[in-house]
Amino acid sequence: MRAMAKLYFHYSTMNAGKSTALLQASHNYIERGMQTHLMTARLDHRAGEGRIGSRIGLSAPADTFGPETDLFDALALRLKGGPCACVFVDEAQFLTEDQVWQLARAVDDLNLPVMCYGLRVDFRGKLFPGSAALLALADEMREVRTICHCGRKATMVVRRDAEGRTVTDGAQVQVGGNETYLSLCRRHWREATGDRPRG
Repeated sequence: MRAMAKLYFHYSTMNAGKSTALLQASHNYIERGMQTHLMTARLDHRAGEGRIGSRIGLSAPADTFGPETDLFDALALRLKGGPCACVFVDEAQFLTEDQVWQLARAVDDLNLPVMCYGLRVDFRGKLFPGSAALLALADEMREVRTICHCGRKATMVVRRDAEGRTVTDGAQVQVGGNETYLSLCRRHWREATGDRPRG
């Protein structure tokens, strides 16, 4: 009998290797003759349209989701096309709360393991809605660690403008890479942002 499926949340700050870990985990299933299903946020096409890419050059095709996508229906349809050992969701911070519940339903009702990879907090130190829902609903959570320039664990991220100055206001969602975001420990994040409370 197949083990009960779980909803996993692998979280970190920027540049911790989340996408690399996702692609490696999917490869491990495929290497053992099992099929996986990859998904990523439609708004992030840094690796190309409908692709998950890592900073070290690995990439794979993926279905995309927007806020209107019903993920339970999408995964139920995927299962009609053949077996699936695991679903991998990249950029999970961009999920809506409803979509996290849809993934939880896929785990519970379809017995389909779902592994989500995403950021925990934004550049203001606030939880993304998708991440908040995953922290509440995931069966298992794992931190993907990276370090600050001082050697401490990085848990925060700052956004920088074109001149490299720290930005403390703006839209929560702005897709970017190393040129836009820098991962820091809490102490250096406080120094970079002026140590002021955020509304």
